[in-house]
Amino acid sequence: SLTPTARSSQSIEPAYGKWVIPGGHVDRGEEVAAAAVRETLEEASLTVAIRELLNVYSYPGNAVVVVVYVAQVLGGRLRAGDETLAARVFPLNDLPWGEMAFPSTVEALREYVRRFGS
Repeated sequence: SLTPTARSSQSIEPAYGKWVIPGGHVDRGEEVAAAAVRETLEEASLTVAIRELLNVYSYPGNAVVVVVYVAQVLGGRLRAGDETLAARVFPLNDLPWGEMAFPSTVEALREYVRRFGS
């Protein structure tokens, strides 16, 4: 099944202790989708396959562009990696909206719920 609901609690600023979808920077020469797979393994200890692009988020005055994919878990055991405090899957009807790290996290989850939620 599709599961973009695996979250990691940030162990680094600017969002220490907040929930966020696994992600990070794309290395020079790295494909964006490959970076999403790598970051999910590093942060949540899960091997995933990208299924589709959910959306791209950018904000005026902010140089960061956030690309969010929907992925299927292929293997691994959900646990926090080196850059995370905790890893957890939340049911769609119990997402901790007030504890999200970034506007892009909230927007991506709302888009996912709108498109795939029951």
